[in-house]
Amino acid sequence: MSKNALITGITGQDGSYLTELLLSKGYHVHGIVRVSTNNRNNPNYLLLEKLRKRGEKIHLHSGDLSDSSRLTTLISAISPDEIYNLAAQSNVSFSFAEPKYTSDINAIGTLRILEAIRNLKFTSQTKLYHASTSELFGKAQESPQTETTPFYPRSPYAIAKLYSYWTVINYREAYDIFACNGILFNHESPRRGETFVTRKVTKALARIYFGLQDCLYLGNLNAKRDWGHARDYVEMQWLMLQQKFPDDYVIATGVQHSVRSFVEIAASELGLTIGWHGKDQTEVGIIEQIDSSLAQKCKIKPGQTIIRVDPQYYRPAEVENLLGNSQKAKNNLGWTPKTSFKNLVKEMIAHDLDQTRKDLLCKENGYET
Repeated sequence: MSKNALITGITGQDGSYLTELLLSKGYHVHGIVRVSTNNRNNPNYLLLEKLRKRGEKIHLHSGDLSDSSRLTTLISAISPDEIYNLAAQSNVSFSFAEPKYTSDINAIGTLRILEAIRNLKFTSQTKLYHASTSELFGKAQESPQTETTPFYPRSPYAIAKLYSYWTVINYREAYDIFACNGILFNHESPRRGETFVTRKVTKALARIYFGLQDCLYLGNLNAKRDWGHARDYVEMQWLMLQQKFPDDYVIATGVQHSVRSFVEIAASELGLTIGWHGKDQTEVGIIEQIDSSLAQKCKIKPGQTIIRVDPQYYRPAEVENLLGNSQKAKNNLGWTPKTSFKNLVKEMIAHDLDQTRKDLLCKENGYET
């Protein structure tokens, strides 16, 4: 008999990959889509709709983590074997501007799901995976970070996630709910939202390559992150709910790169070599060399400045150094990431280069993209 899974945040990066994984395992997949969100141009939503029309077992429901009544109604009707709570206000910078909204969705939203499970008396039948975050470590007290590293959140986003992290543990211990936290380090893909720095980089470089944009403005080039592929990470999310006992796990690659390094590798995939000049907020990235064999249709010229630092993209409280150790996941779940950092960047830049090429072709022929 196939299982029922409910995914909050199904139209996000992780939600779309997780949907594909669960469908491949025979699940009926239910997803919550916010009514206030215009999904008409959301590529992940369009992907889900395509799968649904093809006959896959996908069911989309309107709802929001801010609506306790609706969440309870949906969980009651679906009676899910597994809930994957992936929905969040996930933009760290935006959380400084809207801390109350971020807290309501990221902290109290998780509580609303747990309360629904408890009040419906689903505690013995429904397992919960909650997407936690490496931002909990913030001003990291040790490196690499593990499940026992002290937390030091540095943003309203991380503080709200800290509340939900401990709420999951509290309900697990108080009400015997099978509930797990996945402490996810940065994970990216071509399906990543365009406000996130990695996708911002690959999309902007593709546009600069074709002469559609002059420059890419970034914040802290020296910030270091542990970047993996979302496709690998959703497998870990599923594995956590297949265990005999619930637990919390760090999900990471154990390899660290700076934002600067991400830019350099993405540019190299386009045949571009960047030289850095200046310091701190006056630093710029200038094209020093172009590989003509890779950049045959490139509109960039040697000596062109394509990267600048803009102070508006600095956080009020910076997180400089995140690096995860997922040895516990490897030992207990047999999980290791499959995609290297270079291949992740290569996949993302190839996607945005192809998408920009198609957009440009449509524009030249008078079609809307």
